[in-house]
Amino acid sequence: MLASRSGVRLGFLGRCSFQLVVPALLLSGLACSSSDAPGGGGAAGSVNVTAGTSGNASSSSGSGGQLSSAGSPGAGTSGAASNSAGASSGGAGNAAGSSQSGGSAGVSGASAGAAAGGTAGTTQGTAGATQGTAGATQGTAGGGNTDPVNAQALAKAMGFGTNIGNTLENTLMWETGWSQPLITQAYINGLASRGMKTVRVPVAWDTYAANGVIDAAKMDRVKQVVSWITGAGMYAIVNIHWDNGWIDNEKGSPAYALTNEIKTKFANYWKQIATAFSGVGHQLILEGMNEEGRWTTDGMPYGPPNIPPLNEMNQLFVTTARAQGGYNATRALLIAGFNTDLEKTCVPAFTVPTDPAGAGKLLLSIHYYTPWTFTIKEKNMDTPTQPDTQPVSTTWGTAAEKKTLEDLFTRLGSCSTEKKVPIVLGEFGVTDGVAPYVRDVASRIAWMTAVAKASKARNIVPVLWDTGLEISRVNGAFSSAFQQVFDSVK
Repeated sequence: MLASRSGVRLGFLGRCSFQLVVPALLLSGLACSSSDAPGGGGAAGSVNVTAGTSGNASSSSGSGGQLSSAGSPGAGTSGAASNSAGASSGGAGNAAGSSQSGGSAGVSGASAGAAAGGTAGTTQGTAGATQGTAGATQGTAGGGNTDPVNAQALAKAMGFGTNIGNTLENTLMWETGWSQPLITQAYINGLASRGMKTVRVPVAWDTYAANGVIDAAKMDRVKQVVSWITGAGMYAIVNIHWDNGWIDNEKGSPAYALTNEIKTKFANYWKQIATAFSGVGHQLILEGMNEEGRWTTDGMPYGPPNIPPLNEMNQLFVTTARAQGGYNATRALLIAGFNTDLEKTCVPAFTVPTDPAGAGKLLLSIHYYTPWTFTIKEKNMDTPTQPDTQPVSTTWGTAAEKKTLEDLFTRLGSCSTEKKVPIVLGEFGVTDGVAPYVRDVASRIAWMTAVAKASKARNIVPVLWDTGLEISRVNGAFSSAFQQVFDSVK
């Protein structure tokens, strides 16, 4: 959610990667995170799991809204399971278990098993037996495994994704604070039934913590949502989203400078989060931070990037998460680009952390909202003496605009190759605008399609930022516009 300097939350983006700060922008629908607003926000074969009636499936592979103006648990002994993915990666298929613990669960996609790595396991383990959780296909439940995760193959398996935006990252009333309905299993299952492969779950943790301890009820709620996602055979991404700007030290002195206090707090939260999810398999990906990594050399919010603090925090995230055991020892981890900005991240100074688990298990998060005058901006800031020099655009698709997009994605693809880390495009989207600047529908479709195609051509995972405009929060149904985008990269 890009926000105005007055602190008004603007529906789509709290704070995306823009160098220009325009006062009092009025934006709706999309939401990345917010540095100035009351709250944040904003492919190896497929894995298809059908969970039994009383539980969720936890598969072997590892790992998100309507663009609206919303500003204003463990392995059970589940029934017979066909696990070609796990078998392909070196293990036996799941054994038939008690029909009381969830019915049959199927995990398909040989390359998905390879992406997650590891043996299929035996679906043993006591955790979740009464819940009917559909077995751990990565080894003994809760114990993790030492088999490799192949991030490049995983990026293929992750397919197309969406965010559950403007929901669990709200810093006023959490899940429903921005007029969103409670997340339901029907919504999650609807996403899976329509072919969605990845769901990003932005979360505000710090606002609701007490003396550095994450609220247990909120942790349990996030775990429930993740269990629905993985149980439906999709990948889940859980992050620390914008949360009143503490990571960036937005209100500190000096501002936008990394301090020991911030590092200690950051590591403390990741110890708690990673420990809570240590028994969740490789369908879960943990993401260090959203767009918070924007420390600057001059203490200004959009000043010259200070890359070394970002490198330090990415390393701290990886080291801390790995140390919490279970599946954290080998799961895929998603590190942050500088403010998730493509051009500020794809520079020599940005380095990929040293991973205690070895190479090939990290991914890099980048967001894309270019040009922001088309994707986000909704009101011109004309003055009595000068018109806005970056006026709202309601159309997109000229030859020059298409070339800019392709050039940027070519640079991103080269960056991925040079840094030897696959890319997750954790957010992209375009608002529908507000009168008198309503976006041209054909242009919105064209822009989203171009981003999706440019991503898939470079093994980049496109993850739509959605708060309910493009995807129904009731049953996961796609809008006609987004359906065209989704179909374009099938």
